[in-house]
Amino acid sequence: MGGGFQFIDIILIAMVAAFFVLRLRSVLGRRDGNDGSGHRDPFKPAPPGETAEQDNKVIPLPDRQSDADDDAAMGDGAGAFAKDGTVDNGLVQIRIADPDFQPDEFQAGARVAFEMILDAFASGDVRTLKNLLDDGVYADFEAAIRDREEEGMMVEDTLVGFKSADIVEAYMEGRVANVTVKFVTEQVNVTRDAEGQVAEGNPNEVITVTDFWTFARDTKARDPNWTLVATHSAD
Repeated sequence: MGGGFQFIDIILIAMVAAFFVLRLRSVLGRRDGNDGSGHRDPFKPAPPGETAEQDNKVIPLPDRQSDADDDAAMGDGAGAFAKDGTVDNGLVQIRIADPDFQPDEFQAGARVAFEMILDAFASGDVRTLKNLLDDGVYADFEAAIRDREEEGMMVEDTLVGFKSADIVEAYMEGRVANVTVKFVTEQVNVTRDAEGQVAEGNPNEVITVTDFWTFARDTKARDPNWTLVATHSAD
């Protein structure tokens, strides 16, 4: 009898332990490889209560113009690609290929990616750029960073803020979704030479900069990340 009661006690203890394990999992969650220990996907919404990092380093970027950019020379506003519902139709096609695609979430992620890429380019962080850019754009950025470092140039630029970040083009190219965003930002851009003298820009002037960036993603791939495939400045 005593042995039977001990057996029942063991079962009860095991049940209680299992209950607490389940409770801990529900509160703490599980590690799924996306817990922040690796590269952060800017297009994935941040957890509640967490804000995206906003680094203030920016620098004019090398242009890499795509065929889509040539169609309208990027125009002077969001309407440049809105004729005949082109943008809306393109977004619908992307939603068909990827039901999880949400334009509002994409725009928010694009703003985060814009800041991350600008900061990485200014600081020469090629590792971050490698994760966010396609091979062709990365080659241009890496070459610009190398040339800047060889000349001993330093940047002290500040991203004052976004005036707008609008989707101006969206289309499917086979299984690849392409979305172009028009960024209008206020910046203070200063470049100094090896002696610390101002070589370009004005540290006391806020300027408005307009950029068009095209992001792409293979909708059939398991990787949910978007990459920057083309850049063009309207200035």
